[in-house]
Amino acid sequence: MTPAERREQIVADITARTGITEAMIERLVRSFYERVRADEMLGPIFDARIRDWEPHLQQMCAFWSSVALMSGRYHGAPMPKHLPLPVDATHFDRWLALFEATAAEVCPPEAAAHFLERAHRIAASLELGVAGANGVLLGLGERYRRKEEVAR
Repeated sequence: MTPAERREQIVADITARTGITEAMIERLVRSFYERVRADEMLGPIFDARIRDWEPHLQQMCAFWSSVALMSGRYHGAPMPKHLPLPVDATHFDRWLALFEATAAEVCPPEAAAHFLERAHRIAASLELGVAGANGVLLGLGERYRRKEEVAR
């Protein structure tokens, strides 16, 4: 079996088990980012960095296709883009809450569970990276909290 055939088989197996399709991923991504953009906490962070949303949404569809279906569509590096963001555990918790609500609304239970397991790992990894970029080494079970800047 060639690598391409093996990848097709993996995608087919995940789709059969969870019901996840590229169309479902697109619905999830678009619905999720509608919520993010309207969110008081997360919206301003995204709006300050993203001017043209369509390319970002397409990239996020490719990312979630690679994460959820193992499709290999995404070829980026998300960590460096997240390291300079002014975020901490509170932001990652909000991101997860919005993602969980969206997945529950858009996806059948098996698909939602599949997405959420991966979303939790991604959020934890990004939080560790952001903490490290800010000079904080988190221990097991610790969360990253930004120091509030003192007004001068």
